[in-house]
Amino acid sequence: MEAIESNLKKQNLLNDDNDPRLPSTLICFSHLRWNFVYQRPQHLLTRYATLFNVYFVEEPYFDAKADPYLTFTVQEDSLWVVAPHLKPGNSNEENDKQLKKMLDKFLDGKDLSDMIFWYYTPMALSFSRQYTPALTIYDCMDELSMFKNAPKQLRELEDLLLSRADIVFTGGHSLYQAKKHLHDNIFPFPSSIDKKHFEQARTNKEQPTDQESIGGPRLGFYGVIDERFDIDLIKGIAELRPEWQLVLLGPVVKIDPSTLPKLPNIHFLGGKTYDQLPSYLSGWDIALIPFMLNDATRFISPTKTPEYLAAGIPVISTPIKDVVNPYGEQNYVEIAADAQGFVDAAERQLSADREEWLTRVDEFLTQQSWSLTFENMMQELTRTLQTKSFTS
Repeated sequence: MEAIESNLKKQNLLNDDNDPRLPSTLICFSHLRWNFVYQRPQHLLTRYATLFNVYFVEEPYFDAKADPYLTFTVQEDSLWVVAPHLKPGNSNEENDKQLKKMLDKFLDGKDLSDMIFWYYTPMALSFSRQYTPALTIYDCMDELSMFKNAPKQLRELEDLLLSRADIVFTGGHSLYQAKKHLHDNIFPFPSSIDKKHFEQARTNKEQPTDQESIGGPRLGFYGVIDERFDIDLIKGIAELRPEWQLVLLGPVVKIDPSTLPKLPNIHFLGGKTYDQLPSYLSGWDIALIPFMLNDATRFISPTKTPEYLAAGIPVISTPIKDVVNPYGEQNYVEIAADAQGFVDAAERQLSADREEWLTRVDEFLTQQSWSLTFENMMQELTRTLQTKSFTS
């Protein structure tokens, strides 16, 4: 963080006493829960919390018995998770009214010129649009309008957010290509890694209890198992190679669990914490990205791609655009379109000498880290804030 602070001082946005001329507070509005899956928002906002007081506002829980209320959970120094609790059964309009009322109370008496609003979901504009902070940021990590059960008003609110945002980030290059004509201050920041965290998989010797009894070869996946996950592909691989074991980690959401394949060599082990992932990866021979090609995956940039590679494990993926380019085109990842293609690729990798491949992977990954992403984002953020102050 010292290098970041030094760069900010050079831009005259921090003085020598580290007293920020930047706003002191960042409020993030997210469609994800902090403790669901550790991914882009958590990686970035823990780093922003070194410079700002960060409030991560989750989507509401519908469990209030009486009046709606907010809970504040200290996640770490200068970072709070804010959870709205609403009464169940109300209309969307009433929910937005209650959320607006709670936000108004939270911001009462506070200086909006000392705040940054950071949006992961345009839906939050339905209760926050009345405010104009010093800086509005839209970190568009996914094309949410194409996800299953997406709200009808999401596109309209995204148009409004794009018109109000001072700066826009995208979660990958394909999403940037789709959005770049919609804003004049937009930048792609693809998925990155905490390399040291996942490198632990290369030296870990102790297997998790629920995985150690599973034989091999092991082909693994971790992540949310939802409408993007290709159930038929997994079933096909398992049927073609019944002696191989498929280990699948992650919560099942938005799909009926009864539709998941039930074969003796497919093992659903449930969700795991971020800290647990390296120990599971250490026992895999192949890592999988078995996503369908549909609207929900058209613009995704799976964070697991560089994480798998940092663990030193060969990766096979369906032809997701942001995996094909750059990972597939540079032969860091095998690309396959169907079960037989996955089996063929896995057989090549199971018998391959990986030394030269791993050397190339490690060299490639030196260019990626969440800290570097954070620093580059901060440079664009501070430049935008400085430009805005000069023109206002």
